[in-house]
Formats: sequence, C-alpha cells, structure tokens
Amino acid sequence: MYLNALGHFHPQNIVDNAFLASLGIDTNDQWITERVGIRSRHTVLPLSYIKETKNKDPKLAIEAAEMSNAETGAEAAKMALQRAGLTEKDIGMVVCGGCSPDECIPAEANRVAEQLNIDAPCLDISSACSSFCSQLHMLDSMRPERLPDFILVVNPENSTRVVDYSDRSSCVLWGDASSAAIISPRHKGPWRISHTMLRGDPGGADKVKVPRHGHFTQQGAAVQSFAVRRTGEVFQELEKRYLELNPTKSRRNLAFIGHQANLRMLEAVKSRCEIDDARHFFNVDQRGNTGAAGAPSVLSERWGAAELGEAIALCVVGSGLTWAGALLEKV
Repeated sequence: MYLNALGHFHPQNIVDNAFLASLGIDTNDQWITERVGIRSRHTVLPLSYIKETKNKDPKLAIEAAEMSNAETGAEAAKMALQRAGLTEKDIGMVVCGGCSPDECIPAEANRVAEQLNIDAPCLDISSACSSFCSQLHMLDSMRPERLPDFILVVNPENSTRVVDYSDRSSCVLWGDASSAAIISPRHKGPWRISHTMLRGDPGGADKVKVPRHGHFTQQGAAVQSFAVRRTGEVFQELEKRYLELNPTKSRRNLAFIGHQANLRMLEAVKSRCEIDDARHFFNVDQRGNTGAAGAPSVLSERWGAAELGEAIALCVVGSGLTWAGALLEKV
C-alpha cells in the first residue's frame, strides 16, 4: 500500500490564548502553555459567536459554523489531488472518519464526494482521534485486487462546535482542521505503508465522549496517562518492525508523529521512548488538538521536506479506547 499524497486545510478564524483569556474563564497564556503547550487554534465558528454564547448549545453551532465538515474535507482533498497529479475522476473510493460528523446518515464520505463530484463507493471508518491509522489498517488488510487504483481518505475535524467555551479544561485544547490522503494498493507514491497496527480496550469507552447534541467531555488525568502509555507502545512496535525490515538501519532514522492531543503528552512520549528532538514533528502548539486530522496534517504541512528522513512512525490514540499506528518508508 502506498501513500501518494496528503493535503490539509485549516479554517481562517484563529483562537489564540489571549482570546480565551478574554472569555472570563480564569485562564491566561502562561496557564495554558505550561499545561498543554498550545498557543493558538483554528475554528469554523465566528469568534463573535464564541464570545457571545460560549457555545452553550452545540446544536446551534452547526448553523453558526462558516463551513461544514464536507466543505473543509473537500478543501484538504483538493490539495492532496493536486499534489498527486490526479483529478476527482481518478478516485475509486472515498473513506472518511473522525470525532464529530455533521450527520448520522449519510456517511460523511458521501458528503465529501458530493462536494467534489466524485462518483464512487463511499463509507466511514471512525475511531475518533485514531481514525486515520485505523483507516490505513483496514485498507491495508483488504485484498488489494478488490480495491480501486486510488482511494481518498479524508478526516474532517471541526470539533470546536462541540466544545464548551465556559470549560477551560477542554476549550484550551481543541482546534479545527481537515486532512486528506491519496492511497493506492498498486501505484507507487513517495511513501510505502509497510506496516499498520490497531488495538483497543472498550473498557475505557466512557473516558472520552461526545454525546449526540452534547459537549466533548473526558476524564483528563486517566486519558493523559492512557495516551502516553499507548502512544509509546505503538512507537516501540513500529520501531521494532522497522528494524526487522531494515536490519542495517539505526533507530535514529525513524521519525515520530503522534496524535496531537497536547504538547506535554507528546513530550512525555518522546522522553519515554528516547526520541531525538530533531525526529519529533508536531503542530499542536499552533493548531491545537485537531482529532484524527492531527497526525496526517503534521506530515502534510511538511510534505516533500527532506527533514522527514526515510521512515516515519505515525502513532495515534483515541476514544474507544483505541490506539493505532502506521510505519511509512520512503520509496
């Protein structure tokens, strides 16, 4: 399986720490950066709407949003298609997934395909923030001869619409972004997906939730501990597989891109797994937690950059509880 291209999109409205402090929720830039390492985030919501309502009613946020999931997902997809040198007519399947879809039905993938005029099978594969690597794992597990030449995988994440802006513990975390990937089982791209993995523990299903028409909630301390532990395990498994496939290579060749939950979590994983600073890539400090779009958007923002090196471990965790990973190797 090959990764032919990535694309990303961030809405124009920016929620910085000064804006959050202006909401009167007993927070400031120092409090936020010390705890989560985030300085700014993007949102599809008008800043005036957040300031006036603090998003007390998530049902109204859908109407207030300046863009839908389908629209932001389509923008990311256009970048990916351009980078791959493909058109919408080349796509034979669309897969979507994330944390807060616009509708129960149809599948979010259908809505993205509708925006792009793609005539192809569409389905959603969702495991919250771990959706991207879960999608790669499912596609990599399928019989390649049954798959089309090119698959569009989109993670449209506009979760600020389910954030309670009177709750400082959650509103400092979330930002909006969409990512899109072009995957092929047979046409070579810049990266080969050489290994994927997917694990889960449904016993933690209550720890991170977004109820229908409700706000995001999580058991912060328990989730942080889970994220650090499982992300480290994913990295170690991918590292082991990389060295098995490349016995003459060093572990220092392997870069780390984790779920962009918060910078302090990522730093803890980096320390635990002894990952060099130069091999750790992130954007959470400027983008916030963008759910399933986080890890792929980090890679997309550096698409084609020599600093990425020859191998990348994508290590993500999410509600469920779920953890997943993908090993990418330069072709």
